[in-house]
Amino acid sequence: VQLQASGGGLVQAGGSLRLSCAASGRTFSINAMGWFRQAPGKEREFVAAIRWSSGSTYYADSVKGRFTISRDNAKNTMYLQMNSLKFEDTAIYYCARGGISSGTLVPGYWGQGTQVTVSS
Repeated sequence: VQLQASGGGLVQAGGSLRLSCAASGRTFSINAMGWFRQAPGKEREFVAAIRWSSGSTYYADSVKGRFTISRDNAKNTMYLQMNSLKFEDTAIYYCARGGISSGTLVPGYWGQGTQVTVSS
């Protein structure tokens, strides 16, 4: 199982970025995928998740209304559209694959991180 994240970068506050995460290996058994982020000096936190079959989505309160998670089943790829970015969204974003529990993703596999930097 491999997860390849991409799409990070530097953006001004108020701007937008779209992250992608491509899954390979045992893709037939994907239950859910999602994003976590870790800012310097802080713990890794849940951002958003999506159930692979139904498309049901889950978000952290801090990103609701600004971020949208989606997936393309045919491409085994997940996306995170991030709008109205704030300085506090600056972090390394990690994609993950696992299951949904209590409205969050319980990760079983991690991808590498992609840096998102929002300048104020």
